[in-house]
Amino acid sequence: MDFQTAKQQDETYLIHSYSRFPVLLTKGKGAAVQDDTGKAYIDFTSGIGVNALGFCDDGWIAAVTNQLNTLQHTSNLYYTEPCIRAAKLLCEKSGMQKVFFGNSGAEANEGVIKAARKYSFLKYGEGRSKILALVNSFHGRTMATLSATGQDVYHNYFFPFVDGFVFANANDTADTLAKMTEDVCAVMLETVQGEGGVVPLDRAYVQAVAAACKQKDILLIVDEVQTGIGRTGTFFSYEQFGIQPDLVSCAKGLGGGLPIGAVLFGEKTETVFGAGDHGSTFGGNPVVCAGAVHILETIDDAFLAEVQKKGAYLRGRIEAMPHVQSVAGLGMMLGIQLDVDAKPVIHTLLEAGLLVLSAKTKIRLLPPLTISQDELDKGLSILENTLQAL
Repeated sequence: MDFQTAKQQDETYLIHSYSRFPVLLTKGKGAAVQDDTGKAYIDFTSGIGVNALGFCDDGWIAAVTNQLNTLQHTSNLYYTEPCIRAAKLLCEKSGMQKVFFGNSGAEANEGVIKAARKYSFLKYGEGRSKILALVNSFHGRTMATLSATGQDVYHNYFFPFVDGFVFANANDTADTLAKMTEDVCAVMLETVQGEGGVVPLDRAYVQAVAAACKQKDILLIVDEVQTGIGRTGTFFSYEQFGIQPDLVSCAKGLGGGLPIGAVLFGEKTETVFGAGDHGSTFGGNPVVCAGAVHILETIDDAFLAEVQKKGAYLRGRIEAMPHVQSVAGLGMMLGIQLDVDAKPVIHTLLEAGLLVLSAKTKIRLLPPLTISQDELDKGLSILENTLQAL
């Protein structure tokens, strides 16, 4: 299929809830990908943070293929080894106690919302069900996760939204603490607001909120859908903030290209859900979990040290480029603020052979965590040459 055929059939048969770039991608390896004409691109997007090990990692393919040839699905009515192994690795790497598997980041965030409200109901009864989220946050596109998202642009058309969410200003300790009232059961935050423009929270602010949560028995939820699984240079980003959450959501990089989401439960919450309280037909699928096991086993301390090194290299190179006002983020999750409109620059970069993302007014970079130095330098050269030509 060539691009024009693909575009025509896409317009005929698919709902247009995505604004696609004008390129038909056909095959990739590592951080390199080709379109239908054979044109090569360096990928600084990882499929929005999903392809943690890049395109077609050999070990990941072997793990998935072996499981696909063994047992592809059973449902959660039976035990399967990949599901158990993936959960064990997640707990060991996070310091959390239990795991629930679903299929996406939004589904994981639905899970943490339900768990927080049930915890509070069991302990305090009705009337303590509000969840305090942050202005500029993004937690998903289901009805509940849209309602938890602190951006007005998403609060339209789909009325009525789910009740029980209030919002505080990110990095405003006084405002956040003031809104942790007696009817609040949880605070939900991203340590780096990804879709909000790659905006990191202040460490002192996060620690103050965590301390207040502990004092008031308000659960601390950290949304690690985009920041988790090594993306920021630690396995979960909250490790860099000196806190231990009560609930964590993750997805994206955990699957390496197959759909997965997970809720991680801490000591306070590990017994909240009983049989029938939550479920997923496809959650814990053995093929998906086999791939996740490979990713979790790959991301060790040496791997994370390389992510930190690559992230620092990216930031240093980019900060010296023309038209760059600032670079924000952690590890290999970076947002570039230019002194010109980023949108046409993103399209020029595509034409030049570099795939990047946007986040509000910024260029957002989420390269594969395994990207080689050669691929990094090729992508950075395209970025620098493009900015120099403006």
